[in-house]
Amino acid sequence: MEMTSHPIISQPQCHRSTRSFEWQTELCDCGDNCRICLCGALCFCCLGCQVANDMEECFCCGASVAMRTRYRTQYRIPGSICSDCLTAVFCAPCNICQLKRDINRRKQLGIF
Repeated sequence: MEMTSHPIISQPQCHRSTRSFEWQTELCDCGDNCRICLCGALCFCCLGCQVANDMEECFCCGASVAMRTRYRTQYRIPGSICSDCLTAVFCAPCNICQLKRDINRRKQLGIF
């Protein structure tokens, strides 16, 4: 039995799932980034301005349904305008925190 040795010319690559068509974190994933959650709870407007700046939007109207809907449709995240409206109205701090965490994660993955 003859064994031939072939040199390895490339390293195996690690495949990282980007989950690009879904939210990178859940709405209430406060433990994922406590700094963002504290900022959202204590200085909601400051965090909203950061998110609006990241999205090249104006924050004059607040963390709006339109901002969430635009982000969700841009990344083809499943949902509806109705769910965006309910989230932005009844869970405003969680909404803005989720957007900021998602933007940060997408920047790290190079898909923002």
